[in-house]
Amino acid sequence: MKAVVYKKPFEVAVETVDDPKIKHPNDVIVKITSSCICGSDLHMYEGRTAAEPGIVFGHENMGVIEETGSAVKNLSVGDRVVMPFNVACGFCKNCQRGYTGFCTTVNPGFAGGAYGYVAMGPWVGGQAEYMQVPFADFNCLPLPKGDQFEADFSLLADIFPTGYHGAELADVSPGESVAVFGAGPVGLMAAYSSVIRGAAEVYCIDHVQERLDKAASIGAIPINFDDGNPVEQIRDIRNDTGVDKGIDAVGYQAAAQGSSAAGGEQEEVPNVVLNQMIDVVKPTGMMGIPGLYVPSDPGGVNESAKSGALLLNFGKLFEKGLRLGTGQCNVKKYNAYLRDLIIAEKASPSFVVSHEVSIDEAPDAYTKFDQRVDGYTKVILHP
Repeated sequence: MKAVVYKKPFEVAVETVDDPKIKHPNDVIVKITSSCICGSDLHMYEGRTAAEPGIVFGHENMGVIEETGSAVKNLSVGDRVVMPFNVACGFCKNCQRGYTGFCTTVNPGFAGGAYGYVAMGPWVGGQAEYMQVPFADFNCLPLPKGDQFEADFSLLADIFPTGYHGAELADVSPGESVAVFGAGPVGLMAAYSSVIRGAAEVYCIDHVQERLDKAASIGAIPINFDDGNPVEQIRDIRNDTGVDKGIDAVGYQAAAQGSSAAGGEQEEVPNVVLNQMIDVVKPTGMMGIPGLYVPSDPGGVNESAKSGALLLNFGKLFEKGLRLGTGQCNVKKYNAYLRDLIIAEKASPSFVVSHEVSIDEAPDAYTKFDQRVDGYTKVILHP
């Protein structure tokens, strides 16, 4: 089958790889219809992880079941499904408590597994024509047959639930003001989720104009940090007060004011968003941090950053009585409810999608998505 294969930093290729097979009676094989390129894929693409050449990318996957193992009970050939990026067993202690992003079964020695991602287990990615799904009854979310809402449903694998998770971590409630740092796909979904949850004012901070325009399209207030400190910009708008809640949808590759927008070229300040969020959130407020931070970053800007150690204004955080929540999303906690919002036409997250291309165009799409050019804000690949 065709698959998107990592070759070296800033290079992927579409190659022929082995077809997936049923390895356990609980497996299914899914014929992929949509697989998104994620900002997290860019960490590997840019050589910022220990990913080895040959890994097949793709953790945002949906499609139609092609084959089922003998123990699969609730799924059938022909079912349309979307898979959380979290690979989970459903029966370990963490899964039973709803923390499917921290499954202790699928990636021995580490809490959490994912498709097509370095150090997240043996699970081959879905930027390919077919994909093996383990523990399929648990990991597949059934969808209505046909092709309606294809782009919307594909976002249920990761970014819509992850954005909602950010709003949940910050406990965004009706009538509140929220500052969302980052207007990439997850940031836009966090802003959108805050709107869905009833926030009165949502500020989106970024410096890529196409992203800021998309934020404005959902009623958020765009803040371009190249125009000045975003904390001061928000305080000016709000008559010198901060916001009730903050969400960091950027992570450790945060950029300096005025630097390049391109992921592989920008000047990084990995602690800048965290400290600005501490500054802008009101005393006793909450901060949600779905943005990715890692314990090891080979491309870190200094020795501390390379080991995931960042300098934070913890004294101010303590003084203000701020609370925070972190960690990757437990997709299954949210995806069925968000699916039903889409079906009821109460949510249309696909506004974030800028390009849908064939899998053969993946190398070009990765380049443009990484460089933030030609309006590439979110890309869906179709095998």
